[in-house]
Amino acid sequence: MTNKLTRRAAIALGAGAAAVPVVGAAAATPAAAAPAAEHSLPPAERIRRVYERQKARAGGTWHSHIALVDAAGVPQPVVQDDADHVTKGYSVQKLAVATAVMDKVDRGELSLGQKLDLRADIILGGTGIYFLHTVWGDEITVANFLTAMLLVSDNTAVRMCGRVVPALEINEILAAKGFVHTRVEPVANPNRFFLGDTTPREIHDLLWRLATKTLLSPASCDFLLGILRWINGYHDGIRRNMSSEERSRVASKYGQDFNTLGASRHEAGVMFGADGAPALVYGLFAEGLGDLDNYGATHPAVEAHAVLGRTMFDVVSRTTVPAVKAKQSLRPFTAVDGG
Repeated sequence: MTNKLTRRAAIALGAGAAAVPVVGAAAATPAAAAPAAEHSLPPAERIRRVYERQKARAGGTWHSHIALVDAAGVPQPVVQDDADHVTKGYSVQKLAVATAVMDKVDRGELSLGQKLDLRADIILGGTGIYFLHTVWGDEITVANFLTAMLLVSDNTAVRMCGRVVPALEINEILAAKGFVHTRVEPVANPNRFFLGDTTPREIHDLLWRLATKTLLSPASCDFLLGILRWINGYHDGIRRNMSSEERSRVASKYGQDFNTLGASRHEAGVMFGADGAPALVYGLFAEGLGDLDNYGATHPAVEAHAVLGRTMFDVVSRTTVPAVKAKQSLRPFTAVDGG
């Protein structure tokens, strides 16, 4: 078997990401419907049972934190499955990178309209859109590459972030915000880094503070949440079995790669109630999985995310009060120019 670079290595070192097939990888199987009796269970117990069943079906080792927000607006843990385990965040870690960039925006040291040149020597493959251009040299804004990094998990965008917030400064910002384990991993070039480590509990904390507008300024939180909630993002996991309107109520970020333990399939996010308030926060980190070269919707862990996502959203929908309907409906596929 030829050794190939993981996606993690590609971001720091500059090669396109490649997956490696594993002998005996688990085959993807259709997710079974939840037993009818579970629909009558209390919300927290229903989520726990579906989580345990899907975790067992997918295999691997899971580290997770799921919390439901109670009537007082306080997140109450529903699943705490080795939630303090330090693990590679892979692309979920792009949430932390974006937080550091926006912290500098809040302090007036950067602006979303500041432009950087998109040089050919910084382009990475793997996930994203910039490598598809085939020609480069554009000047793009900070807002542009943050959107690409969070919406389509663009790896080149990580390097663009490193040009405005070096690795050591990212870690200083994260430490100042109270994160103990969530760090990027510096390399020799101060503007490059591996995406590094986190824990399910710390990602939960980051997302909760983002949703409640306490992680950054309210405007910066709204900017990041607007990207994470947009319906052109990742749909294979938590948001798979949802309408476009339902998807717009879920802010989500995924991360996928492999290491010596096997495949990793992560997803973390926030679900918002019909009243517009954050209603549930989840951080799902699964490692030691099979099916290394399957980054699609049929991976067993991603199928597990889809089943769990539908369950969690149904719980949220039944426990929140609808808000006044917005005047402008969500119409992402409407023609822009009819002339």
